[in-house]
Amino acid sequence: MNWYEKLNQYFPIEEMKSKEHMEILLKERSDIYHKDEGKNHVLMYAELENFIFIDYLFVSKDARGEGLGHKLIEKLKKKGKPIILEVEPVNYEDTDSEKRLRFYKREGFKHAQSIGYERRSLATNEKNKMEILYWAPNEASEENVYEAMVKTYNLIHTYKDKELYGEAYEDVEEVLTLDDNPENNSNIFDKI
Repeated sequence: MNWYEKLNQYFPIEEMKSKEHMEILLKERSDIYHKDEGKNHVLMYAELENFIFIDYLFVSKDARGEGLGHKLIEKLKKKGKPIILEVEPVNYEDTDSEKRLRFYKREGFKHAQSIGYERRSLATNEKNKMEILYWAPNEASEENVYEAMVKTYNLIHTYKDKELYGEAYEDVEEVLTLDDNPENNSNIFDKI
């Protein structure tokens, strides 16, 4: 099974980029978009000057519990930059969503409570709400995380979207929001 098939079997269709999209990013954005692949893992990430965005992290069922995910995260942490990623909200009918959140919580990630993220999937045409998690070696503000997500959305998620999918994703202002009063938002880590 190739790297894309592994990701495609693990991640919901509404979260997946097309294989062509990822291959174009790896080729045309090779200065920032990277693939770290091994027998039991696939890590797709973007590394920019002042942050890292984890696009996909897959560890095979055979290797879970052996510390491989931790080693991959540690490798990124050693770069000394904030790390951000998107996760789907906890779905108690899907135990993987809860396990993913527990993993990131153990790795020291925080939930960006002031950032709202909801985009229409070009695969399903449905709106999908995602949560933003981040880890920072020095305290990063959620405003910094928001700015990094805006940059990621514009550089990675929507890269050549019309050409690849026949239509464009929504503008970033429609997808990402920054709430000045985050106390109103629930913390997804409190739910696990």
